[in-house]
Amino acid sequence: MTAPTLRFPRLAEAREHLLPLAVGGVLFVLLFARPAVLLADDWWNDPEAGHGLLLAPMALWLAWRAGLAPRRTAAPVSGAILLAGAVLLRWLAGLAMELLTLRLSLVGALAGLVVFAWGWGQLRRWWLPTVLLALAIPLPDVIVGTLALPLQFVASKFGAALLASRSVPVRLDGNLISLPGHQLFVTEACSGLRSLTALVSLGVLAGGLWLRTAWGRLALVALTIPVAVFLNGIRVFLTGFLVFFVDPKLGEGFMHATEGWLIFVVAFAILGGLGWLIGRLEGRPRPAEAPRA
Repeated sequence: MTAPTLRFPRLAEAREHLLPLAVGGVLFVLLFARPAVLLADDWWNDPEAGHGLLLAPMALWLAWRAGLAPRRTAAPVSGAILLAGAVLLRWLAGLAMELLTLRLSLVGALAGLVVFAWGWGQLRRWWLPTVLLALAIPLPDVIVGTLALPLQFVASKFGAALLASRSVPVRLDGNLISLPGHQLFVTEACSGLRSLTALVSLGVLAGGLWLRTAWGRLALVALTIPVAVFLNGIRVFLTGFLVFFVDPKLGEGFMHATEGWLIFVVAFAILGGLGWLIGRLEGRPRPAEAPRA
């Protein structure tokens, strides 16, 4: 009887699979190092982009947790097309110095590498980390200003209406709330855009982890918008109420920031409750599937 022989993969086969991926990784670092550094710098220094410090590590952990698809098939042609498109986008954005497109090309290149190495099935398996990485990219100032101004007006109107309902003399002029002896200016920081961005990211994360259906996930993300607008109006009301009845100093500095954090915690709790409710609705049997007596 002959002894069994151990079969090792041939060096040529290993080189055939690993060499293109290694070359692609090196080129990725060379081409997208600058966008990655600029993005990390914004995460660290810009309060409006600070949520990226949480979303990026969370995306990496979720990708590691999901692992590789058991039936993955590399798609080098499609992956190469995606990579070429990302490189072209990065080049054009670099010429125009447009940061949003520059950073989106980074996410597109990562998706291209995934498709090149493991196929579209793997990219679908990692849909949640990919979306979180895209949400971690801060919006340009032009878009922030465009979105923040309507939110400022909505928060001002809602807060002023609540103050008037409590018999507080109030006059509203755009996003300026005038109280006797004091004025409240609803700025971009108080518009709710920062909390809305964080809540949308939380809604995507909670929907991906807790919910099973596409409609449930979309509903949870959609509900984050009225929750953020409503609670920001409550914040404006509380600020005006404390300024008028207690102390004008409560409308600024540490106390004002503390109010924002407390409202944000309440928003998280409400979103968690909505996620639980949608999860219960997902678990209900359809009318045709209901058990008969």
